[in-house]
Amino acid sequence: MLLSTVLLQAAAASAGFAKMGAALGAGVAVIGAALGIGKIGSSAVEAIARQPEASGDIRMSMIIAAALIEGVSLLAVVVCMLAVVL
Repeated sequence: MLLSTVLLQAAAASAGFAKMGAALGAGVAVIGAALGIGKIGSSAVEAIARQPEASGDIRMSMIIAAALIEGVSLLAVVVCMLAVVL
């Protein structure tokens, strides 16, 4: 009986840290995605300024890369939010 009480108290104490870690993980994922998409945008603008005739290809590559980054970021946020709920 005493062992189960101690285990329940330890689990309750660590649940707060797990939720805090999940929230921090979601924040880091969003910040990382924002930095990545910003870097892609600035690089695309520079590339288009250097070669305006290739703007269509550069724009398409930029949109695909940004969509992939956004997808991974959304998955990370969903996983972190599930860790908070469960």
